Amino acid sequence: MLHIVNGDSVGDKLRLSRIEGDILVWREVYSFGPVFPDMNEDELQFRAQYLARTLGIPAAEFVEGCNSQEEQLRGIHQHEDVVLWFEHDLFDQTMLAYLLHQLFKQSLGDTRVHLLCIGEFPGIEPFHGLGQLSVEQLETLEGTWRKIGKDEFALGSAIWQAYASSKVEDHLAVVCMNTSALPYAHTAFTHHLARFPFAFNGLGIVEQTILELVSDGVTTPAELFRQTGDRLHVLGMGDVEFGHWLRRMLQQPHALLELQDTGQLNEVSLDAPLPPRNSTIMITALGRSVLTGEHDWITIAGIDQWYGGLHLQGPIDWRWDSREGRLRTPQ
Repeated sequence: MLHIVNGDSVGDKLRLSRIEGDILVWREVYSFGPVFPDMNEDELQFRAQYLARTLGIPAAEFVEGCNSQEEQLRGIHQHEDVVLWFEHDLFDQTMLAYLLHQLFKQSLGDTRVHLLCIGEFPGIEPFHGLGQLSVEQLETLEGTWRKIGKDEFALGSAIWQAYASSKVEDHLAVVCMNTSALPYAHTAFTHHLARFPFAFNGLGIVEQTILELVSDGVTTPAELFRQTGDRLHVLGMGDVEFGHWLRRMLQQPHALLELQDTGQLNEVSLDAPLPPRNSTIMITALGRSVLTGEHDWITIAGIDQWYGGLHLQGPIDWRWDSREGRLRTPQ
């Protein structure tokens, strides 16, 4: 049996458990940065350079790791049973869609593929993911997975191709699909769309949430990350990605936030993704005017951001309507 899991924390605990089988930790963050339907070598290199620049992930190590795990995925038919361990958030749902897309193209032979995907666990509140569970708690999930077939593979492949598309209409199509075969997909990809600039003020849901929290008095980096993660747990955002959004909001000359009680911001780094612990984060005058909708941040600062396969640049016609919970189409 092979277990494909969503991170090292889960993989390490499974190795300590009584659950038998080999473990493949899938290390990617498809919810951030550019992705492409099948990601050839040039596209993988492009993604690697983007992640190095924005998150501090070493490009060569990233490419080597991706190629290694892809090779292992191609050998999946050597196992009689494969279990995919995932959860409800966008981080996991993009990863799950990608894996189902890749497996959909393979000849699996007699290999049986099973899915364990949860959005809650007794006694864990708020539930962020499998990494919160102890070894003993993970063991209680043994055998609760279900065998999946053509419906899940076809749906996962369709979701991935839409998410990796450069056409906004394809991204919209995901939340219109019948996603009952993958019940957490609809909510996760609705939150994906909520990352688009708001019609109200040009912020996405991450920036909006951060500004609201700072305005309400949450001023330390660690606490700001914790509370943002609690509010936006459906995104599954880690501290490295959170650090990227924070840096963008601190960037001059159109900063929405500013650091006090510290020197300059650290360089982009996996080891120190957040500002120094003794920093105080405050909202700027521009931040307040954007938060109230007096100014539109995209109009002032522009945008150059990837959401899946969609590259948002320049004037943005498509805006997220937070009241109606949908993307507003161009007039």
